[in-house]
Amino acid sequence: MIRARFAPSPTGSLHVGNALSAAINRREGDWLLLRIDDTDPARTVLGGEEAILDDLRWLGIGWDEGPVRQSERNQRYREAAGQLGVTRFDGITLLREDGSATYHLASVVDDADFGITHVFRGNDHRPNEELHRRLHAALGTTAPQYVHHGLILGEDGKKLSKRAAGATVASLRELGLPAEAVRAYLEELGLPRHDVHYDLPRLRRLALDAIGALPDEELAGRVGAPLEVVPAMRGARDLLEAGRIAESILAPPAPEPTSSPETLQRFRELRERANGQLDAATAKSIVRELKAVGGDLRALRLALTGAERGPELWAVVLALPADEALRRVDAAIR
Repeated sequence: MIRARFAPSPTGSLHVGNALSAAINRREGDWLLLRIDDTDPARTVLGGEEAILDDLRWLGIGWDEGPVRQSERNQRYREAAGQLGVTRFDGITLLREDGSATYHLASVVDDADFGITHVFRGNDHRPNEELHRRLHAALGTTAPQYVHHGLILGEDGKKLSKRAAGATVASLRELGLPAEAVRAYLEELGLPRHDVHYDLPRLRRLALDAIGALPDEELAGRVGAPLEVVPAMRGARDLLEAGRIAESILAPPAPEPTSSPETLQRFRELRERANGQLDAATAKSIVRELKAVGGDLRALRLALTGAERGPELWAVVLALPADEALRRVDAAIR
């Protein structure tokens, strides 16, 4: 059985590179420990651990044990240092002057205590492997198998900065990208042997697919819109755009006199003929019939939404209750 661990420092929302490590460890591990590497107070951000937990839950990455905080295990690390009989090992400090453990000692002791068999982590940790193996040997414990994956780089070929667009899980949420798209992107990357360039356009394409695949109730719930508006939101590139589409339909436009009252009057007749019962096929047939007789569909869209462009017109017709649609066209006719 592969016992893996994901061990972020509580520095705030996960960098996408760390999210990649989390996805790899969850996929490769039969059992996963969530460990919070908080031995260095200078790197701990207020609310940082909570942000990480929120990110993992949002991504659908669960764990089997934890979170285990290294700050709560310092007595164990001091015992290990006592077993070694030194506070420095191979020139590396194991215990600080205040008695707290440094990353190297705490990480090795935790991996041994929790029976970690495989460590999947970024290439930036590769230089630590030999030291960690020697520490395990000195403690008489078995070193896990170390597997290092490529880092996610920015456009400049350097490690992606947390300040870059979409570089953290929280920023991707703020951009309106659904979790399914972010997780799909991480799974597409797999376990890269070499560094990869961050492909935000690819992530956005996956967002389009993810929104298209969401069940009606789920999409409506995430946007906070009624079910009737869902067909109009299907082509949205992100959840923010889906919300704007819903708002553009649901918010009554300022009444403007129409230049095509005959089109609006014909729409009124067709909509009333539907007798309050409207499905997608009927809404499409209304738009088709108006188009067939040379109706001014632009005028109808303006009357219904106040905009010249937007989602499919039939979807707008479907989204609006009959009385509201008729009220809007009447206001434009008057």
